[in-house]
Amino acid sequence: MLDSVDIAARIDEILASHTGTEGALLPILHAVQDSFGYIPEEALVQIARHQNISKAEAYGVMTFYHDFRAKPAGTHVLKLCRAESCQSMGADRLASHAKEQLGLDWHQTTPDGKITLEPIFCLGLCACGPAALVDGKVVGRVTPAKLDQIVKGMR
Repeated sequence: MLDSVDIAARIDEILASHTGTEGALLPILHAVQDSFGYIPEEALVQIARHQNISKAEAYGVMTFYHDFRAKPAGTHVLKLCRAESCQSMGADRLASHAKEQLGLDWHQTTPDGKITLEPIFCLGLCACGPAALVDGKVVGRVTPAKLDQIVKGMR
């Protein structure tokens, strides 16, 4: 686990690589998350200072976009498509099933740290809905039974 000095040093490297870049806030947030798997709270102070904005502004941008995390994700990330096409094919029922089975709501992680549940808006599998992204791999035609098998494999 990195300590705050290591985190600060890595953030400084990321910020230095974006110095002079116009509109660098989103690329910086992506680079921080790529580096740590999430955006540590202490990073927001450094980022805000570098971008000459308030910490609240940096936090607002981070929380606006669903892909940014304030805490580390679980070992496995299960993203369920929430787009209209998948909804018409049963995505709402699938989401309710997943939440009930895992005991989670969106953006939460199981107590054992194994599974994080997240919404995603369109995976481009509209003809094969409902769709999911399982640890970065696209899966189509996900039924509650298929989801149970996926979750079983994650545990």
